[in-house]
Amino acid sequence: MTARFELHKNDRGQFHFSLRNADGGVLLVSEGYASKASAENGIASVKKNCIVAERFEKRVADDGRLYFNLHAANHQVIGTSPMFKSAEQRDAAIAAIHAEADKAAVDDRA
Repeated sequence: MTARFELHKNDRGQFHFSLRNADGGVLLVSEGYASKASAENGIASVKKNCIVAERFEKRVADDGRLYFNLHAANHQVIGTSPMFKSAEQRDAAIAAIHAEADKAAVDDRA
């Protein structure tokens, strides 16, 4: 599996990124950023922090679905996963990010 970042600009002028697996499935999404440079810094932060297992916070939504947040060293959330039906799916996504995101290329679509 080869993960890649996709950098986008939405119709409100905000920049955001997603991290996708080789099949195009979403592993992680960012918040909106006012500038492209800020979004690029967010990608760099994911690459730096994804190798630290403790930076992944496993969560449960009100409806019971599972997800996770990736935190920077300052505890700020830098990415959130989609919802998963099982702990195995969630943990597999974390493992993929942990193994590949630091080397992932950026597909600049902004």
